[in-house]
Amino acid sequence: MSTPAVHPTAVTPLGTTDAETLIGAARAAAEAAGVAVSITVLDAGGHLLAFRRDDRAVLISGETSTRKAYTALQLDAPTADLVDLVRPDGPFHSLPTALDRPLLFIAGGVPVRRDGRLIGALGVGGGAPEQDHAFATAALDALTR
Repeated sequence: MSTPAVHPTAVTPLGTTDAETLIGAARAAAEAAGVAVSITVLDAGGHLLAFRRDDRAVLISGETSTRKAYTALQLDAPTADLVDLVRPDGPFHSLPTALDRPLLFIAGGVPVRRDGRLIGALGVGGGAPEQDHAFATAALDALTR
């Protein structure tokens, strides 16, 4: 007698309602700190799900928020945890220039998980790296409530 195959349970993908929650929470955290930011939400395939740039945010923050989200998604780790890996003596020092799509190793990108599975990523740009990371983690907290 054979045992039945075990199939992982399906996880609900990151949707537009989730993306709106993430954007709203990150924006609220940034506004409370008086920081104008851009916020990017990517789905599990790396496709843009939502984007918002405050009127006062520096233009480059749109690009940095997207690259931070992409980096967090591809490496399944917060970008804040990856900064030391790309220093000249780090094990991934050449990684930022090795790929066609640029990665960005600055705090502010976080993977989004549901039931332990990677379903997307969020990136925040426009503040100091520590601020961007705090705004992103505040958004994750709001999604899990």
